[in-house]
Amino acid sequence: MKIKKLYIWLLLLPVQVFAQALKVANLQCEYKAAPQGVEAASPKLSWQLQSAGHNIIQTSYRVLVADNIQALAKNTGNVWDSKKVSSSASIQVLYSGKPLQAAKTYYWKVMVWDNQQHTSAWSKPAEWQMGLLTKADWKGAQWIGYDRLPDSSHITPLIHLRGPKKLGLANDVLPLLRKTVTIKKPVKKATMYISGLGHFELSVNGTKTGDHFLDPGWTGYDKQALYVPLDVTKQLKQGENAIGVMLGNGFFFIPRDVRYRKLTGAYGYPKMICRLVTEYTDGRTESVVSDQTWKTAPGPITYTSIYGGEDYNANLEQAGWNKPGFNDAAWKKAIVVDGIPQLDAQIAEPLKVFEQLTAKSIKNLGEGVTGQYSKPKDSTMKQKVMRSRYLYDFGQNLSGIFELKVKGKKGDTVRIYPAELLAAEGTINQKGSGNPHYYDYVLKGSGEEAWQPRFTYYGFRYIQVENAVAQGEVNPHQLPVVIGLKSLHTRNAAPVVGEFSCSNELFNKTFTLIDWSIKSNMASVFTDCPHREKLGWLEEAHLVGGSIRYIYDIANLSRKCINDMKVAQTADGLVPEIAPEFTNFGGIFRDSPEWGSNSIILPWYVYQWYGDKKVLADSYSMMQRYLAYLAGMAKENILSQGLGDWYDLGPKSPGLSQNTPQGITATAIYYYDLNIVSQIARMLGKPADAAKYEKLAIEVRKAFNQKFFNQQTKQYGTGSQTANAMAVYFDLVEAKDKQAVIANIVKEIKDHNNALTAGDIGYRYLLRVLDDAGRSDVIFEMNNRSDVPGYGYQLARGATALTESWQALPGVSNNHLMLGHIMEWFYSGLAGIKQPDNVNGVGFRSIDIRPEPVGDVTSAQAKTQSPYGIISTKWNKKGGTFVLDVEIPANSRATVYLPVAKTAKLSMNGKAVQATGYENGKAIMKVGSGAYHLEAK
Repeated sequence: MKIKKLYIWLLLLPVQVFAQALKVANLQCEYKAAPQGVEAASPKLSWQLQSAGHNIIQTSYRVLVADNIQALAKNTGNVWDSKKVSSSASIQVLYSGKPLQAAKTYYWKVMVWDNQQHTSAWSKPAEWQMGLLTKADWKGAQWIGYDRLPDSSHITPLIHLRGPKKLGLANDVLPLLRKTVTIKKPVKKATMYISGLGHFELSVNGTKTGDHFLDPGWTGYDKQALYVPLDVTKQLKQGENAIGVMLGNGFFFIPRDVRYRKLTGAYGYPKMICRLVTEYTDGRTESVVSDQTWKTAPGPITYTSIYGGEDYNANLEQAGWNKPGFNDAAWKKAIVVDGIPQLDAQIAEPLKVFEQLTAKSIKNLGEGVTGQYSKPKDSTMKQKVMRSRYLYDFGQNLSGIFELKVKGKKGDTVRIYPAELLAAEGTINQKGSGNPHYYDYVLKGSGEEAWQPRFTYYGFRYIQVENAVAQGEVNPHQLPVVIGLKSLHTRNAAPVVGEFSCSNELFNKTFTLIDWSIKSNMASVFTDCPHREKLGWLEEAHLVGGSIRYIYDIANLSRKCINDMKVAQTADGLVPEIAPEFTNFGGIFRDSPEWGSNSIILPWYVYQWYGDKKVLADSYSMMQRYLAYLAGMAKENILSQGLGDWYDLGPKSPGLSQNTPQGITATAIYYYDLNIVSQIARMLGKPADAAKYEKLAIEVRKAFNQKFFNQQTKQYGTGSQTANAMAVYFDLVEAKDKQAVIANIVKEIKDHNNALTAGDIGYRYLLRVLDDAGRSDVIFEMNNRSDVPGYGYQLARGATALTESWQALPGVSNNHLMLGHIMEWFYSGLAGIKQPDNVNGVGFRSIDIRPEPVGDVTSAQAKTQSPYGIISTKWNKKGGTFVLDVEIPANSRATVYLPVAKTAKLSMNGKAVQATGYENGKAIMKVGSGAYHLEAK
């Protein structure tokens, strides 16, 4: 009997080992591992194959979806069983089961088969939770608040800067709201669906729910607001529970006071709507909604502005207000207020606190006069002699807030000024970042007190503390003592998916410089800066998006940006330069095709980066309307409105394009738009549309060349870096002239002593054209230096985040992501991870590995998480040997280009191999998935 059992076990062993050779992992629904608030009728499902083998391609899959985990454990898909589907698709697989119900949780898993007769085991189960799909799903929840803003006081759209004097001063009550809830039975799951405008903080039984910051993301509030699903299962208990909500202003209400504000306006006073869905273990479900049974009172936050700062009076705290048993008899009933036309789930990742920095140095500035940071009408601190001023240097310019720990007497006020830069005398300088922005904390005098702002943030490296002394310092006036002060970096929680480093230390520092500006400007929109404006200027998303996506998973933030553009699009089809469009800047600051074309380019890039075809279908109407608008604005197929190559380098201060004639960048982008939409139209089964856009594109190309191209000199316009590069990149150049135009680009750069002049719009295309033409050596020469304006120049002047101007000018933002284009080349050029520009390359299904060992760079390594899995390269060059380690994810394939001589001897994983081809100084090899060690001697 024992022998028989052993024989059966030996027969089964190969099968078990065989099955383990292929795994399914990283299941995602709508780009998230376990999303809440899913509103799609057919959510997009994705997974990754994992295998130690080579050349693995999925041939079939089976998906099970159940409405309870027990059914799924029994391999029963009672909601959807796809059965075995012959397909290699492992991303963007549309759910095709029974209709999905609001607020319900669904469980799913996947099994796959591959081209080498492997069959995986079932994946670990994953889940998603639906959102509230209709107004009825809110179960009668109402928008409630402390007060109602009179219709006559609404200021929308918001006014640029301070507005007319007749507006006067205005501040609002920042309310607390509370509700007691009795739980009588064991809870299986509890979810709070909540929106609080401008922002909210939820607590249950005295504890903050989750770790989000500035929920929900900002939107065009006249049309749309976002709600956030939050899991409160572990916070509820049987018996009495207390729900507490704090509200802040955000962009919803911007106080009209003496502090800095880029915009002035009011959609209304802060308000909230929520539905608590509690599912009990016996299967029953119960809801608690926002209505007039909630109680409200003013909170201890006495002022908050997205632009001006925040004040907190700890003496106004009401201990236990968000706990059971609190006596709220003195509180008033919440009032019902008007709602928002559209309420949607927040799809972008929330903002969170990430790095926490302590001061690198603390400097006593001595006594001084404040007021230089405040407007003259600020009577509270006007020209008041401060008994102490301390400067904290955290060593890093970032987006964020601070955590203050202080001890002092009741009623003492500590004032805090954050800043990016210092003035000549060593005090903080807010001139380029929004002045004055500050925080007042009023102590309650009960030992050590801790506080951090809740509803605003700023961009800063330094903090100047006034009316307090640093711990350990002499304190003759018995001022408050700062026990601790931290800098807290806040950003969108988009997952980190990439890494890069190389042997060139300047490039490594440049990577870090740009990365800090990217992190600092990923909020609920791609912002221009984390202080002065905080607005979603649209050109950044498509121009720097190609860099950002290597490092961060920006699928959801990009989809949020696309939705913002849909909301902001005007009746005549214009997509303005900012979205949400809180204010109408007008003229060239509202209508620039290089900005508005993000409505076409970003959806196309999201499709290319992540394989999301649905985003194209959902955006198609917006694209058509914008193209119709541009056609109406064009004169003889030439567009001439807008900002042009913003912030290029010329003889004047940066701003409007100086080197490139008006119309070149706008018309080139217009041509690009037409070609993109014609491709999309064919994909969506609209051949007539495709033909129409192709015909117009031909006409635009002809007009562009007639107007801007000099046939004798082979130059476009003035022959600027931007003009020639954009003509080449967008294929506006006739094939017979292309190499001559590229040669002129290189000559122009050499004639400028390898210095850059291209700006916000043109520099990305300059880098792409040089990279594609095999001239990474020119890119190296332009950027491996610190003596002319550029990345190294900024670093040499002490920048720790990418600045708005190539020259690192102190009068403008010193934390801007718009010039971060070289990050894309670090990955695609130096490290060599490239996405082919063809249908096979969508989502990195097909990959080009083409490292460029240029200049003094002897090694580089990078990795990025594609939709199919990790892609990584690591190369080094020593003597006559070039070594490259490559990892290609399962269900993908790659073409490797080795920069070696045609006569080089090649080996792969220790075995001699032959190249399949040779071109442009590179040996070519085709590989499937797996890890490869390549050597060339």
